[in-house]
Amino acid sequence: MIVVDASIALAWVYPDERDPVAERALDVVVQSSGLVPTIWHLEVANSIAQSIRRGRVTASERDLALADLMRLDIEVDPETNRQAWNVTLALAERFGLTVYDAAYLELALRRRLPLASLDRELRAAAVEVGVELLGT
Repeated sequence: MIVVDASIALAWVYPDERDPVAERALDVVVQSSGLVPTIWHLEVANSIAQSIRRGRVTASERDLALADLMRLDIEVDPETNRQAWNVTLALAERFGLTVYDAAYLELALRRRLPLASLDRELRAAAVEVGVELLGT
């Protein structure tokens, strides 16, 4: 199991964002499973909605991408909200991350799981706190 952030999921959705780390993450999720904080679905949906408004994807492409994502074994962590105002906020402040990105870091730390992310700042923070990164 790995923690999958929105940047990885969006690299699965957008062909021009393909990346070896994202491809490796997809292999891991298909072979075992992924874990995400409660915000993951909203982050992914928001990006796709913005992409439709900008003409980057069509509604039918959105529907196909979401159907593909729904077929993956991705579990939502039920503890994310309980951590938001303490550990997650502290990580965001310590590393200058958004609270959204810090939620992925907190989850990987708490569950002692590798993190799959394409976000440079999040990856740097993960290294600093000793979280294993997928694709390093």
